[in-house]
Amino acid sequence: MAAVPLNLTLEQGTDFQVNFTVRNKDQTPLNLLGYTASSEMRKHYTAAKKYDFDVTFVDRSQGRLRLTMTDAVTGTLAEGRYVYDVFVTSANGTKTKVVAGMVLVQPGVSF
Repeated sequence: MAAVPLNLTLEQGTDFQVNFTVRNKDQTPLNLLGYTASSEMRKHYTAAKKYDFDVTFVDRSQGRLRLTMTDAVTGTLAEGRYVYDVFVTSANGTKTKVVAGMVLVQPGVSF
């Protein structure tokens, strides 16, 4: 399964949330029962500093998961472009990148 390319926009100093549906090659939802997930973003692929998204499962049987980041974290981000990815790991340890792309962090005035 190849990672789906998807770019995001995040506003500095706000709570961020986005939902994804992970799909099999035949476009049916991937049953995420027994899976774990992780996601992070960095200024560029080799940057040492990373920002973790919180990943929760909205509906495992339908392949739905949610990324969130609190305003406390988004308020520390410098404006600009970042890269991110989302990985799921099956119960048997197979790790797969399911979503990847860029995040545009837009500046805030009042936060």
